[in-house]
This record gives sequence, structure tokens and C-alpha cells, in this order.
Amino acid sequence: MNELWIEGLSAMLIGMGTVLSFLCLMIISMFFMSKIVRKLNEIFPEVISVQAGAKKAVTSDDSEIAAAIVAALFRK
Repeated sequence: MNELWIEGLSAMLIGMGTVLSFLCLMIISMFFMSKIVRKLNEIFPEVISVQAGAKKAVTSDDSEIAAAIVAALFRK
């Protein structure tokens, strides 16, 4: 093979190996960070204040969403 091919393949393998090792290191570090945050959340739980008599603002009416989608589709 030509020396240029060998240099190109070696540069490609070094680059791909670097990217692969970085991605593996990032996945491992994210895994351990999630375990640490989960443990810290058990030690220091977040306090959620609920006011008496406050109504929830949750709407499960999909007709408003459907109307907004139809209006967006037929907008000129």
C-alpha cells in the first residue's frame, strides 16, 4: 500500500479511538454523577410548599391543543 494510505488510516484510527474513548469516559462519568445526585437527593430532599386551597393548573383538555394545531396548519 501507499504510504499516504497508511498515514491516512492511522490518523483515522487515532481520531476515532480518541472520540470513542472520550464518549465512553463521558458515559461512565454521567452514570456515576447520577448516582451521586440520587444519593444527595435522599440526604437533602427538596421541600415543596403547597398552599391550602390552591387549585392545580393542570388541564387535560386536548381540544384546545387540537384547535391550536389546526389553526397553525391553516394559517396563511
